[in-house]
Formats: sequence, C-alpha cells, structure tokens
Amino acid sequence: MKLYNTLHKKIEEFKAIDPPKITMYSCGPTVYNYAHLGNWRSFLMADFLRRTFDFIGYQTEQVMNITDVGHLVSDDDCGEDKIEKKAREQKQTAQQISNFYLDAFLKDREKLNIQSPAELPRATEHVPEMIDLVKKLEAKGYTYKISDGIYFDTAKFPRYGKLSGQKLEEKKAGARVFCSREKRNFTDFALWKFSPKDEQRQQEWDSPWGIGFPGWHIECAVLSTKYLGQPFDIHTGGVDHIGVHHENEIAECESAYDKPMANFWFHIEFLQIQDEKISKSKENFFTLEDLIQKGYHPFAFRLLIFSAHYQSKQNFSWQAVEQAQSNLKTIYQTARQVFQLAQESEAPTNGLTINFAQFRDEFKNNLENNLNTPLSLATVFNFINLLEKGISQKKISSQQAKEAYQLFLQWDQVLGLKIKQKVSQEEKIPVSIQQLSEEREKLRQEEKWEEADLIRRRVYALGYQIEDTSEGSQITPLSFF
Repeated sequence: MKLYNTLHKKIEEFKAIDPPKITMYSCGPTVYNYAHLGNWRSFLMADFLRRTFDFIGYQTEQVMNITDVGHLVSDDDCGEDKIEKKAREQKQTAQQISNFYLDAFLKDREKLNIQSPAELPRATEHVPEMIDLVKKLEAKGYTYKISDGIYFDTAKFPRYGKLSGQKLEEKKAGARVFCSREKRNFTDFALWKFSPKDEQRQQEWDSPWGIGFPGWHIECAVLSTKYLGQPFDIHTGGVDHIGVHHENEIAECESAYDKPMANFWFHIEFLQIQDEKISKSKENFFTLEDLIQKGYHPFAFRLLIFSAHYQSKQNFSWQAVEQAQSNLKTIYQTARQVFQLAQESEAPTNGLTINFAQFRDEFKNNLENNLNTPLSLATVFNFINLLEKGISQKKISSQQAKEAYQLFLQWDQVLGLKIKQKVSQEEKIPVSIQQLSEEREKLRQEEKWEEADLIRRRVYALGYQIEDTSEGSQITPLSFF
C-alpha cells in the first residue's frame, strides 16, 4: 500500500507499526450544527481508507473524537465557543445542543454506511486527562500564562511547521490579525482558556490555573494517545487542519512524550460548490438530508465521493449527484442480474471470455496506489460493461455469474454499497403506490406539473422513488435503491 504522507510531502510505502494491526485516528465533528457534505467527504474518504486496509489484509482500529467543548469560532483562540454560542441562540443547554447534533451525525453516518470506530470519545469526558497533559507541558517549560489562558510557546518547539512545510516567517506573512496581543508568538495557541469574568459559561472546570475549559487542539492530542498509544500508524482529516490544528497536535504530543505522534498523515481535499469551499460560516452548504429530500439516495453521494481522488478538489453539483445515482442503479441492476443467473442451472453457451483475476487485481492495485478510487471505480464499470454485453447476448453461464456476483461482493467491502442486501431482497410494489404513480402520470399528461410533483414527493415519503424513463414510469423501493 502506497499513500501520500503529508509529513514528508511524498508518496510512501505504508508500513504498519505492529502488522497486521493498524491504528488510525480520525478528526471527528464539532457537534454544534449538522455535518455538511464537505464534512462528509472527509469522513467517507477515511472510511474508504479503513475499508481498503481491511480489504488487503490489515485489521484497522479506528478512533474518532467528538468535539463538544473548546472549539471557538476563531482558529486564533478567541470568540465564543461554537456550542455555547448555539446554546445561547437556541435557548438550550450546551449538552442539549451537543447531544442533538451528535445524534444527527450518527444517524447520517449510518445512512452513508460509514463504519463505526472502535472508540468515539467525547472531549467533555476527558478533561482531567487534558489537564494532566497541560501540567506535563508546563513542567517541561513549554507553556506560559496570559490574561485569558495557558498557552503553548511554539518558539520552544523547533520542529513547529514541519507538517505544513511552512517556516514561522512564512506563516507570519500569511497570518490574519490575531486576537491576543499578549501572545509571545502569533503561532502560539491555547492549551487552557480561562472563563471570562463577565460571562457565565455552561461548560467549565476547575484546574491548577483557574476555572476554564480546554483548548481545541489538546483534545485530539489526549484522545489519540489514550486510545491508540504514541506513535500510532495514521492520522486522517481535512486539508484545512494541516496548518493549525494538526500542527498544534504534533507540537503538544512530541513535546510531552519526545517521540512522533503518528507515522502517516492522510489529508482529504475540499468538496466545493462552484469552485468555492463549502463552509458553515459562508452558509453555502448542503446536508445529507437536503440530498434525500431531493430524491437522492445517500449511497449516490457515497459513490460520488468515491469517483474523485482524495487529493483533488471535488466540485459538487446536482448533475453530478444525478449521474452518481444512475451509476448506483447500474451497479445494483447488474449485480442483481448475475445473482439471478447464478441460481440457474448450467446452460450451453458460446462462452464470453472474462478474465476475473485481471479485474480483481486491477481494482486492488488501484487502491494500493495511493487510494486511487476513480480508477478502481472505472474497473468496476468496465467489468459491468462486459457483463451487460454477455447478458444481452446470453453468453454468461451460471458459473460465470456466480464468480461475477462474488467479485461484486468482494469489491463492496470497500465500496460499502450493501450490494448483497440490495440485490437479494424481493419487494412487491403496493397497490396504493402503483395507483399514486398512475394518478401522477395522468397529471403529467394534462401538463399539471406541480400537482404531479407533489405526488412524486408523497410517494418518496412513503419509501418509493418514481423514475421517468423512455419506457414509462418505474417505481423503485428506496430500501432497494
């Protein structure tokens, strides 16, 4: 397996510390709002990576954190805590806010079939360990105190900037105006923030330095080390974390323990809308529920993300989702056809030559080459095109169909489209749904488009999708699609 290692700025052969086990830490969500599609690209790519490791014979132990305190509205350690701010706006407790959005995250994660990590620790449940790490850094001379908290002195860590590749001078030249003029260096960051004297925070703890709350970066330093040890194999996250969040994690961990934090750093590029980064602050984001309301299956988005390389920016559009949904349907339909053919007795056939080993190796080799998911997906569709040709010409034997179906199931270990569950189920369309479809078709013929669309939405809410084809309207259960 070869991957691009952000730490060394090149593609390297991945070597596990203790094979076949792989320890993976993935930055999780800050639970103050719904995860948007840009967030989900990062989580999905981490899932594809984990599935690929397992597919090629490793056993991956993944940990993902839940940020429910300490993430301020500014990366420069100033402004309100995002969760406290939302709680104030919604007139709820911080815990109510974090519980609500964590529940929404977990439900969306399940809809996307992203595997559960071995551990999903919440920051608020590990504040004592964070205090202990700050005390360790203080004892080693890496900290100093100013009016609003305890800060890490980046000048004391000569390797600061090694992940981003930027020298401190370059970082300073590109820096925004920072909040605290008391900081010794503009790159210094908060380890422990004091509660403002004129403000009553909902989430605060006592500490040797005063009542307050942990800085954002220290939670990942603590949680990764606690659950995976140090060093661990691989750390994943979005490219926006490289220059600040992950740089600061490295400074904390390596200063405290005098050894590397992680051997590999795997970063996922942005999902964009019209070439602009998706951001909650810009309010240009869509959620998974937005896709579902428009009639798209979550797996269509899963397949869309698989179609682009993780190191490339990916543009989101509804046309792209539409194509991904069509591709998803093609995969299911072809897999179902070979599943059904595999049940039939062996019949005389002219025989279509299918090099199963070549397709199997192509898919695997592309994944092993820096997780090249677009080429792996191209292999899947080249295979499908060959199968469709053979099926139309009745040149696929039941033995070939069995082998083809098994190959779909092997690939689905990485694709995560639940092919086995989808193609083996049979579901009759209820008479009431058929009647609604017929009523809709009549309205369409009368050019009553809005009324027809209302019925389509009603049918979707009942668990079925109506698709208009050249052969007429087709109804597909969402449980299948």
